[in-house]
Amino acid sequence: MHREKLERTAINALRVLAIEAIQKANSGHPGLPLGAAPMAYTIWSRFLKHNPANPNWPDRDRFVLSAGHGSMLLYALLYLTGYDLPLDEIKNFRQWGSLTPGHPESHLTPGVETTTGPLGQGVGNGVGMAMAERYLAAYFNRPGHEIVDHYTYVLASDGDMMEGVASEAASLAGHLQLGKLIVLYDDNRITIEGRTGLTFTEDVGARFAAYGWHVSRVEDGNNVEAIATAIRSAKADPRPSLIIVRTTIGYGSPHKADTPEVHGSPLGEEEVMLTKKKLGWPLEPPFYVPDEVLTFYRQAIEKGKQAESDWQRRFEAYREKYPRLADEFERFFAGELPPDWDADLPTFSPSEAPSVATRKASGATINALAGRIPNLIGGSADLAPSTKTLMNGEDDFGPHTPGGRNLHFGVREHAMGAILNGMAYHGGLIPYGATFMVFSDYMRPSIRIAALAHLHVIYVFTHDSIFVGEDGPTHQPVEHLAALRAIPGLTVIRPADANETVEAWKAALRASGPVALALTRQGVPVLDRSKLSPASGLARGAYVISDCEGEPQALIIASGSEVALALEAQSELARKGIRTRVISMPSWELFEEQPQDYKDAVLPPTVTARVVVEAGVSQGWCRYGGNNGRYVTVERFGASAPYKVLAEKFGFTAERVAREVEELLLSKQR
Repeated sequence: MHREKLERTAINALRVLAIEAIQKANSGHPGLPLGAAPMAYTIWSRFLKHNPANPNWPDRDRFVLSAGHGSMLLYALLYLTGYDLPLDEIKNFRQWGSLTPGHPESHLTPGVETTTGPLGQGVGNGVGMAMAERYLAAYFNRPGHEIVDHYTYVLASDGDMMEGVASEAASLAGHLQLGKLIVLYDDNRITIEGRTGLTFTEDVGARFAAYGWHVSRVEDGNNVEAIATAIRSAKADPRPSLIIVRTTIGYGSPHKADTPEVHGSPLGEEEVMLTKKKLGWPLEPPFYVPDEVLTFYRQAIEKGKQAESDWQRRFEAYREKYPRLADEFERFFAGELPPDWDADLPTFSPSEAPSVATRKASGATINALAGRIPNLIGGSADLAPSTKTLMNGEDDFGPHTPGGRNLHFGVREHAMGAILNGMAYHGGLIPYGATFMVFSDYMRPSIRIAALAHLHVIYVFTHDSIFVGEDGPTHQPVEHLAALRAIPGLTVIRPADANETVEAWKAALRASGPVALALTRQGVPVLDRSKLSPASGLARGAYVISDCEGEPQALIIASGSEVALALEAQSELARKGIRTRVISMPSWELFEEQPQDYKDAVLPPTVTARVVVEAGVSQGWCRYGGNNGRYVTVERFGASAPYKVLAEKFGFTAERVAREVEELLLSKQR
């Protein structure tokens, strides 16, 4: 088959596989695969460095389908180029148990780099991947030994360009001059509601140019040579690149092309046949791929093996000259912590520091870890002096300091979340990001996806309660702990004091998924562990921090800064002859991982008199406090006042907690 005809047929194979799978499922988005197939074909057949036999090869190029609704385009590419995604999975699109869900899921489907669908996220992920590549290249590469050298390609849609997360991330990418990031924008000017002109008339190219991007345009989205020329120009430019490709959504569909109807609904059996006919494709059999087309695409298998083999030879030469770095490289990408990584962690004594904010204890822990874990990298959304997340003595990550470990995201929480995910998707790094807990709402979509995709990202959320104080209710989180705990797969840890904070970081680093640390602004007592259980109990999510003689009459369950308050109440009750047990419960999720006998030992089912103390809404605590328990919580927004005044006004006093226990026991005697 002539080269030009073969290319055209190969592109149409992507289109037809997509529309047939969508039609069989009677669900999906045919418009993007039909319109964007030439772009995807050009990237995958001419530029993408990848190995279908090893989707996790560290030095592969990354391809991000930010417009995740067009997932069938990606699945078709993966099947045709020889990934472990057989044709039966294409036929099983969007069905129970398939490897081809409605939107791409990185942990599920071989070759899928990112979990996308919420628009704009993939652009942010791509920025994070490019940042990871740059840092790792600076850390590992040596003259004549470049073992980290790859690109990130993103295919984005009109919707991605509208979402604020993409704008935030693109602004930072331009500032950082991430030259190995190339975004191809599928400019089809159609969204679900109609033409983009309804709401979106800005000059996207001018906006990205103002961000500091290299911007080019391809006026015909079917012109493979023009797309290839634009990509080559992008690779030669030191800035991140946006290639605006004018396409026709639903290209080839006689009655639905260039209309909103083709965006998110199957074409219909008749229109599928008419589209195949217009594309010059055989009407039967379904899911047909010509042998020469499959052979052409499957060249990716041998090319990929050869590319990785060449890299492996270079890596072995690197190992001979830099054995320590080679070992580190393998450990980074295996997700392993170095030996003795926790050898220098701080300990806190109440005699030396009676009161320490847990955010400050976290800062001291980060700096101890920094010297032992060189792939720990992170920063804050313009709040590092408050969140205590700077690594002392380390450079800032910037356009001219690619080896810096202090990340500065600017006032861009939404982008920070997506970028952290991108760094975790890339592999080799343990990323963390910080902001005030109340602003975790700005990051929620990214946190949710991190949990869904099992990404090892650490969130440092400080200023964790109404005890923020004078800044008032706009900055005082009330519902946020409950909201974060509601995300499946996210581990939330709210340590009681400085020593629990050290243990929280240890748990976060050992985790396999995302972890949110909830830390105080205000100083909290450093608990005297000579009289209490060791802080290492945090690893089990909840533990008896202080018990009584004999069987307890009541349980006081608390987290974070309220544990010290619970201990005060216990002492007051003991003077009255009331036996209470205090449980520090920093993490529901870690506690739920424990065997039932441990959970029953901590929270004896026979002791039903329970008081929960936490400076947030009570939602969810009934699983531990019971329907008849008492709750010293916050069920309204906060107020602007010094935090000690707020403690009194909101009832966070030892007297109040003790009174709740007494009244509860009295009610049970009646």
